[in-house]
Amino acid sequence: MYGERGISSNGLEPAVPHMSRRQVLSLLPAAGLLTVATPSRAAAGIDHARLLANTVSMLAGTPEVNARPEVAAKLAAIVATAGQRLTAMDRAGDGELFAGLRLGTDDANLRLAYQYLYEIALATRTPGSGLIDDATVQRRVADGLLWLHERYFGDQQAGYYGNWHTWEIGIPTHVSRTLVLLAEQLREGLTAPYLASMDAYLRNGKNGDVDLDSRFHTGANLADIAANRILQGALTGDDSRVTKAISDQATVFATIDPYDLQHGVTDGYYRDGSFIQHHSVAYTGSYGRLLLTRVVQTLKTLQGATSGTASGAASGTAAEDLPAVVYRWIADGFAPLIFEGWMMEIVKGRAVSRTVTGYADVGVIVEAIADLADHVGAAEALALRKYVRFLPAADTAAFVSPVSIARYAAIRADSAVPAADLNAPERSVAYNAMDKTVHRRPGYAFALARSSERISKYEYMNGENLMPWFQGDGAYYLYLAGEDQREVFGVDYYTAVSPYRLAGITAPVEERRTVPDLYGRFWYDNPDHPLNFTSSSESQNTYVYFPRAGNAFSGGATLGAYGVAGMVQSDDAAYTAKQAGLLPDDFVAYRNARATKSWFMLDDEIVVLAADVSGQGGRAAVTTVDSRIAALADAVALTGEGWDGGAWRAGDTAPPRWLRYANGTRRTAIGYAFLTRQPVTAGLETVTRSRRVVRTSNPDTSVTKNVFTASIAHPATGGAAALAYALVPNATEARLRAYARGPLSVLVNNRHVQAIEHKALGLVAANVFTDGPRHAGRLLVDGPASVIVRSGERTVVAVSDPTMRRDRVDVVLHGPRLRLETADEGVTVRRVPGGVLIQATTRHAYGRTFTATLR
Repeated sequence: MYGERGISSNGLEPAVPHMSRRQVLSLLPAAGLLTVATPSRAAAGIDHARLLANTVSMLAGTPEVNARPEVAAKLAAIVATAGQRLTAMDRAGDGELFAGLRLGTDDANLRLAYQYLYEIALATRTPGSGLIDDATVQRRVADGLLWLHERYFGDQQAGYYGNWHTWEIGIPTHVSRTLVLLAEQLREGLTAPYLASMDAYLRNGKNGDVDLDSRFHTGANLADIAANRILQGALTGDDSRVTKAISDQATVFATIDPYDLQHGVTDGYYRDGSFIQHHSVAYTGSYGRLLLTRVVQTLKTLQGATSGTASGAASGTAAEDLPAVVYRWIADGFAPLIFEGWMMEIVKGRAVSRTVTGYADVGVIVEAIADLADHVGAAEALALRKYVRFLPAADTAAFVSPVSIARYAAIRADSAVPAADLNAPERSVAYNAMDKTVHRRPGYAFALARSSERISKYEYMNGENLMPWFQGDGAYYLYLAGEDQREVFGVDYYTAVSPYRLAGITAPVEERRTVPDLYGRFWYDNPDHPLNFTSSSESQNTYVYFPRAGNAFSGGATLGAYGVAGMVQSDDAAYTAKQAGLLPDDFVAYRNARATKSWFMLDDEIVVLAADVSGQGGRAAVTTVDSRIAALADAVALTGEGWDGGAWRAGDTAPPRWLRYANGTRRTAIGYAFLTRQPVTAGLETVTRSRRVVRTSNPDTSVTKNVFTASIAHPATGGAAALAYALVPNATEARLRAYARGPLSVLVNNRHVQAIEHKALGLVAANVFTDGPRHAGRLLVDGPASVIVRSGERTVVAVSDPTMRRDRVDVVLHGPRLRLETADEGVTVRRVPGGVLIQATTRHAYGRTFTATLR
């Protein structure tokens, strides 16, 4: 057995008993319902000692777990890190607790000092460590905590400089965990003053506690704060603090209803699997995974530590299974965004500029998935274990818990569980609530980043993601199976590829400056302006850190495994406000190019249409068909063919019918089939840049890549332009030549309507961007709308409102007489002269697709 507690069916962790919650939600099925009550009704049965013991076991492991060979590397890393920190302590100079961490002005250094103390304390409680129960080392940690509090944390007037997150989340996380790890007699004189200080630093809260109405206490941030306060309550035997913190954290499980916001919060998970943090940033791959980790850790710390007789909240609402909610986060929110173990770039915010890889991002998620499998129903547990076996082996060095490593290893070794993806082999996902799209097929995945008046164009902050300007303007990422994505995307993609030439974007021809270059610091500072520009102000968020776009049309529809998306490119909120005279004279805002764009996602290709393209203000613009990076030693080749059938070569001025970029070393290729004639500039160049060009705190590591770019120029004169092409993953030259004979055709491509037909699939798809009935082949669409029709034995029609403003969308399908077979709720069908009228009630649907099947 792994310790003295009862063992669950997999032999790795105990079954879960009862506990109280504020809302009518049930945490755990079968093993014990955790019914939730308001704090006033909750039973007080909290076993604080058990809660603390659970936390120690989660962080440090148990003798039985730590003796397993799979945990040896984690154990060695804990011991080695503690040794390094103790050496740094020995070498500290004046104003330092650890050598190299000068304290007093840099909040990041103070946070690191607390992290280092935690890492030392962890080794003293880790079974198998040479420092286990070392009283001298534990005393050094306690003395370090006292020293830091007396000089750098306890003085509220001197503290709270730099980033608010450091003081309200970062330092309290390390302090709370370190106090749990310390021997009780050592923490006695530290707990009370630290809790008083941490409460006082919770300045975005209310009376030293969480404030659910605060814009800072949402999503992953709320989960972190609440988790810390659960530990703090256990340390002091404070039932009310633990109960209130559990209730606060429980609110993150609620699916966000944009038409009925609670506490005005838009951060969290949406019905379509989207996750938003910072009010308007698509963030599944960063804050979303942190939220996932924290709530699963809370499940583990609370096991057997709470009991109660509360049977439900005063509202009397039916109970819901919280782990099942988290399972849906994974199946619908995370899984589509993970390709062969890599977290896609479109949902990482400013974290795209960090050197942490997409594989490491997924490692953290895998730990939570392995743990969650012990808390959900049998069917969901099996699906999660299959998924763990399906994903590439994770680097368990990123796991927090040795127990999780043992559990993960047991799942991976269980040959009785077949490996299986949580995704269907063919899947198209419209994350319209966060303006993102994912399209998956065997052999590739396509990820598209859009933006709107609801969702930010990008996120910049704290010197991270320095050149983000076009990341939400239709930037796309085509992932090919079998590749090491570190060599194709990640931080090196943003380092080597020009920010004006990201794949898929249309950018004006101009040079922009980063925020530090513009203002000499990481933000625009003007506290005297009526909008109060300080580092964490709402104005800073709105106009500097993550400005939203100005367009309403951004979204699309799905029909089975096919999808269509569209967007009208616009200026961001900063430029619009500057033109309106709302911003200071020295505030710099950039005007964007214009384009109306559609993406039609099929089986063998993704079709891209653009119309009404203009650089605006007398500027030229460039649309980038693709940009890809490769190692200098890779055997890269670029081939093509002109419309006359002759070979196309780099430098040719004649429009190509198709191009093919191939990496012989990796045995991958992408084709570009041009559906209209347009000059294309394509070629390879060697680029060398430091990773610091995208993030100031990155190591000054030089990156040299072979960069392929294919682009289409739009001169400043000559009027708005249009173009059409198809991305063809894993294409052969023969496959590309075949596009001359179909089956694709462009039906319409202007600023009002963009539509295509794929005859082999029996599919017509359209985006209608403007008001009024608009024709698209045999469709008459009352726009704005997105529509897909697939004909065969049955005809299926899919409709959505990408503006999220309409009450109803009407589509007339001309042709043979058809009758309704099935339809989603809110869809009606009736015959009209020459066809059938499909009406979808889209009010409050938030971009959701409605379907009708006809025969």
